[in-house]
Amino acid sequence: MSKDFRLARNSFGRLVLTGADGEVHDGVLPVHAFPVSAPDEGIALVSADGRELVWIDRLADLPGEIRVVLEEELASREFMPEIHGIRQVSSFATPSTWQVETDRGEVAFVLKGEDDIRRLSSSALLIADSHGIHFLIRDIQALDKASRKLLDRFL
Repeated sequence: MSKDFRLARNSFGRLVLTGADGEVHDGVLPVHAFPVSAPDEGIALVSADGRELVWIDRLADLPGEIRVVLEEELASREFMPEIHGIRQVSSFATPSTWQVETDRGEVAFVLKGEDDIRRLSSSALLIADSHGIHFLIRDIQALDKASRKLLDRFL
């Protein structure tokens, strides 16, 4: 499908893509290729049956109206708080309860096991809580000393 397309919401709030040829696709979903390392690049719009309809190299290249709709949809689908500090852990054995400061406020969550801490790069981590919510630590070195010390016990 051509890069010339329209994107809007239907009366149920689902995304509808209309291609340059006039073909309408209801229930389109945006999928990030690299949601953590390149959140504004590499986005596919896929049909309800999983077929790629449009590839978007960069969000910034889209017209304002389409970009806003797409950014809203991605934000609602990809809830990933970023940890800025670790205040306390209940135990250095798992499961343990972590009290952390995130970009969305203070949160407590349960870490089931060390396997739920995944290294994305030399400086970034993804931590999954017992409910499947993912928390991002973008840069370990940007954490305060006490937070790094607590985190080191689990790495």
